[in-house]
Order: sequence, then structure tokens, then C-alpha cells
Amino acid sequence: MAEVVVDFRSDTLTRPSPAMREAMATAVVGDDVFDEDPTLHELQAEVAALFGHEAALFAPSGTMANQIALQLAVPRGEELLCDAAAHVVTDEIGAAAALGGVSTRTWPSAAADLDPATVADMIRPDGFVAVPTRAVAVEQTHNRLGGAVIPLATLEALRAVTTEAAVHLHCDGARIWHAHVADGVPLDAYGRLFDSLSVCLSKGLGAPVGSLIIGSAERIAAARKLRKRLGGGMRQAGILAAAGLYALRNNIPRLADDHARAHRLAEALSPSGVVDPARIRTNIVPLDLTGTAIDGPAFAAAARDQGILVSVLGRRLVRLVTHMDQTDDGIDHAVKVLPALL
Repeated sequence: MAEVVVDFRSDTLTRPSPAMREAMATAVVGDDVFDEDPTLHELQAEVAALFGHEAALFAPSGTMANQIALQLAVPRGEELLCDAAAHVVTDEIGAAAALGGVSTRTWPSAAADLDPATVADMIRPDGFVAVPTRAVAVEQTHNRLGGAVIPLATLEALRAVTTEAAVHLHCDGARIWHAHVADGVPLDAYGRLFDSLSVCLSKGLGAPVGSLIIGSAERIAAARKLRKRLGGGMRQAGILAAAGLYALRNNIPRLADDHARAHRLAEALSPSGVVDPARIRTNIVPLDLTGTAIDGPAFAAAARDQGILVSVLGRRLVRLVTHMDQTDDGIDHAVKVLPALL
């Protein structure tokens, strides 16, 4: 393999900057299992306030944050609705079923084109001769569907649907920061629409570890107990919280740079018919290789030989993700090399 020039596999691959490492090294810490870590308290309060909720809880991963939120919303044996490509049912190793006993039913993946009426028609009430629906989950932005941003108006319509049906609405907001930057929607405008959210500090923002569950004070108190049961209780977690605070306070506006680089990649690759630049709004560029003579593994291998790493999500699907550790020189190299492989 050639020396790696640019790594597009994920925005989780970033390393803490020197300033972030300094914040971590000087963090005031305590024992979080005893709920005594002041830096973690600061992070949790700041994130809750950003989204207009009462409380938040730090978790080691987005998967744990999502699954805690879902287990609190859906009793065992009852139902969650989400789209067929949602992270909670495709990338969390069956945790909803295996750990929470949650039954899931999905609508066809549409991401930004989500139709609230379709969701409304799927909701099964109590007393129906089937599993009752207890929660709906959406993903903002959508990982497997190209970093798509669900419009605020669509989410508001979905909120009306779930309110009328008395169903919990959860947002897997791992990359909600990107939606906020792309559409200019305030974070608390998103927050008021959801009963619970999960947000990630290591996707795009540059922190090494961590997500948060956001919700009411009562829900987060229950989440703390469930986190402990799942093995997520930590000790001097303020070291990680300090990285998260630095990320929140310094790295959100610069996500626009990642969006611009992703759009540049899409423009360079669009003549091959593998991507529509008009649909690339954030930092994820999916390449549909169906109409080409190369499949995903072969494309990834050829790119790797040229110093470019990409993710293979399927036989004909490849994903490129831009992030803060990339350089303009790396993007220049990709723009030169990747179209030629197609």
C-alpha cells in the first residue's frame, strides 16, 4: 500500500489537537460513578442547555447513548419505528433487540425525503392486534444516506404526528452539528422537537471519545442507572469531558470547511455518474458504483494503492467522509486520482 495521503473512512479518525490535549491534561476531575466530576457536570449542563432540555448524560459511545434512550422509551417486546438504513438498526449490532428486547419495524430509507404521513400510517396504537408502537427514531444527519439533512419543517410535521399518537420521538443526532451548520437551524430548535436525543463529540468535532443522551431530568436520572447496568459508568471522566467542551466551543463553525471539501469531491466525481453534487450538503459523499465497471472492494483497493482510504458499505456502495484532520493537498490528490479509477 502507498503511504496514506488522505483518509476518508470516517470523521471518527481525528486526533485531539494540542489545545484539546492541554484542556484534557488540566481538567479538574472527580469520580463520575459518585456523580462528583465537575468537568463532566459542566459538559452535561452545557449540552442540555444548547438543546433546550433539562439534563444530559455522558456515555462512552453513540451506540450506548442511543440504546439507553430507546430502552427508556420502548418497553420490552414493544415497537420502535425507524428507517431501514438507520444507525440504530444497521450499525449497532442488533443491540435494540439483544439488549432492550425492542421490536423494530422500518419504512423505506428516504432521509431528507422522509414523509411524516408514511410514519403516521405505520403507528400501531394500544389495543391493536399487534405490537404497539412506542417510539419513532430519526437520524440527523443520516450516515448511510449521504449525510442528508432532514428539513426542519419535516421534523415539525413528524413531531405533530408523534404527539397526536402519544409516541416518543428520538433523534440519533450523532452529526446534528452538521445539520445545524448546513441549514442554520439553532440547536434548541431541534431540541424542542424531540423527547430524547443522542449527540456525538467524536464525529466531526474532533473529541476522542463520547456521546451524550439529552432529555428531561427524570429521563436522565433513569438513564444514569441504565448506563451503569450496561457498563458505562466511568471514574475520572472529566478528562474526556474536557475534550468535549473544547470541541463544542471551538470546532462547530469549522464544519462548513468539511462541507465545502465534500462538495468539491462530489463535483469532481459527478461526471462518472456516481454521485449527485446537489444532494451533498454536509461531510459525507456516497458513491453508487452501479453504473461503473468497478465494484466497491476493487475501487477501495485501487484507491488504497494511490494513498487514499475509503469505506466500503456494500458491493456497489463506497463512502467518503471529510473531516478536520484532512488538508487541501489531500483533497487535491483525491480529486486528481479518484475520477480516473472510475
